[in-house]
Amino acid sequence: MAKNDLKVLGAWPSPYVMRARIALNIKSLDYEFLEETFGSKSELLLQSNPVHKKIPVLIHGDKPICESLIIVEYIDEVWASGPSILPSHPYDRATARFWASYIDEKWFPALKGIAAAQGEEARKAAIEQVAEGLALLEDAFQKTSKGREFFSGDKIGYLDIAFGCFLGWLRVIEKMNGIKFLDETKTPGLAKWAHKFCADAAVKDVMPETEKLAEVAKIIVAKLRGAGAPPK
Repeated sequence: MAKNDLKVLGAWPSPYVMRARIALNIKSLDYEFLEETFGSKSELLLQSNPVHKKIPVLIHGDKPICESLIIVEYIDEVWASGPSILPSHPYDRATARFWASYIDEKWFPALKGIAAAQGEEARKAAIEQVAEGLALLEDAFQKTSKGREFFSGDKIGYLDIAFGCFLGWLRVIEKMNGIKFLDETKTPGLAKWAHKFCADAAVKDVMPETEKLAEVAKIIVAKLRGAGAPPK
């Protein structure tokens, strides 16, 4: 497929944008990456996603597809001849979607909550919530991977993408708070999985460097804490 037929509207720090880019890489598809300016929205983005006005947007020909996991599923369905992203069995697909929903609705908001926490008690509570979520995901990994390297088995799949896109931000939170979430004692499966995921050919060129991402995080954290501060 010609690169001009596929475009991704996004920004490099966004884990949601990374999902679309990893899926395209798995399918060996060329695409044009249209970088959105941090903190603003282009006219093309507003036209392409008038409902949520958010990245990522995949533009296939002249058709926009929005929402990161919907984009991943679309890529898997349209280019079905490439490596499969979603599991083939309906139960396995349902399980992967369940955990992807948990990650987006519960786990990642808790991770952001560490950065936004006002005071030590709130920070400790958020850290505990993230750790509890990782224990659940460790158990899910052991069950779904069946002793192999990824949630999906021998190759990166849907749940690997849904969770793995947040590893850069997890490292940043660890660095900024002097903590370690993924270690071989508490989460041995996830610790090995994270290393394999980040080293994969479909991932390594789109996974942001921790130091570079930390600079963006400082700006976001200042805004989060400012929004959560009591009025004077």
